[in-house]
Amino acid sequence: MASTVPTTRPRVSHRASLFTESVIREMTREAMKHGAVNLSQGFPDFPAPADVKEAARRAIADDVNQYAITWGARDFREAIARKTRWYLGLDVDPETELTVTCGSTEAMIATMMATVDPGDEVVVFEPFYENYGPDAILSQATPRYVPLHAPDWSFDRDELAAAFNERTRAIILCNPNNPCGKVFTREEMEFIAGLCREHDALCFTDEIYEHILYADDDGPAPEHVCMAQLPGMRERTVVVNSLSKTYSVTGWRVGYCIAPPDITSAIRKVHDFLTVGAAAPLQAAGAYALSLPPEYYAHLAADYRARRDLLLPALEEVGFRTFRPRGAYYVMADIGGFAFASDVEFTRHLIREVGVACVPGSSFYADPARGSRFVRFCFCKRDETLHAAVERLRRLAA
Repeated sequence: MASTVPTTRPRVSHRASLFTESVIREMTREAMKHGAVNLSQGFPDFPAPADVKEAARRAIADDVNQYAITWGARDFREAIARKTRWYLGLDVDPETELTVTCGSTEAMIATMMATVDPGDEVVVFEPFYENYGPDAILSQATPRYVPLHAPDWSFDRDELAAAFNERTRAIILCNPNNPCGKVFTREEMEFIAGLCREHDALCFTDEIYEHILYADDDGPAPEHVCMAQLPGMRERTVVVNSLSKTYSVTGWRVGYCIAPPDITSAIRKVHDFLTVGAAAPLQAAGAYALSLPPEYYAHLAADYRARRDLLLPALEEVGFRTFRPRGAYYVMADIGGFAFASDVEFTRHLIREVGVACVPGSSFYADPARGSRFVRFCFCKRDETLHAAVERLRRLAA
């Protein structure tokens, strides 16, 4: 008897076929394979603060090793609320407006799954952190991309306004921006807020680099403006954040989001069934980290500025055109001065022949052609690592 079992049914969902694996993490694997200096993935290669690590060890020794409350240990949520009051001037209720997640990555996808319906549209600035497009697709939303224009990565107000319509559910911000280091001005934020209010849209703001802002010799560091601080936006904003970048613990995967109570309730339900909860002893250490004094954040920014100012002139010396970041710890660079057909071909050459890994710019654009003349370097590395990369990059000039 002939089998009636179908043989042509796809084994992979349509949604999963619409995006690729992470190019950033692929570049780290390529760097390891070829012994390249890894300036691709944004994790520090220097130690996390000793006292923060000690707080984690102490929590484990004190047997804080079982499930925390699903949406976050109370002492950690209270520490987040205190720091938010100090830094942003916002009073957050840790019982009804906070959810602790497994990194900011989970915070963003849980937020989108909790608020976005099939057929909704989500506005995304490009270049964008590579997760945002797949997040929209997994939420069954349609991403609407709006370009940030080099060299200052500004947006055209008419282009942004045209992206909003009756189907717009939300806009995603990354401020300071990964990958280009843009810090949105208060004026830009107020314009975006006006569109959100006009179209009854939400704002999902990724603020993981909030303390990494650069003063230059000719002026102070740019102001960090959180969308939730602006009039009429607290009730329509989800603030996404994490311990990862500020405390150099990217492997801990402890993040959080701040949202109005009704949205928080929905996020908590999604989070519960995605991951149950973040690591309990690392939340205890996070409560300690969030109590560090303002001097910690000033030193953090100063140290990263020194690293930025080490790498930028070296890139320019060997032929890159760079775009000076005002925040975060990445440099977008134009590879037009090199004779390569694409950013992907250039990146492969750089890893295999020069011994330095970066990320092809096309991975930050919906249409790869729009990013084909860019690559992204990260500088959250020890001085020795950056000097080693610089020495190898000089082979390009040769």
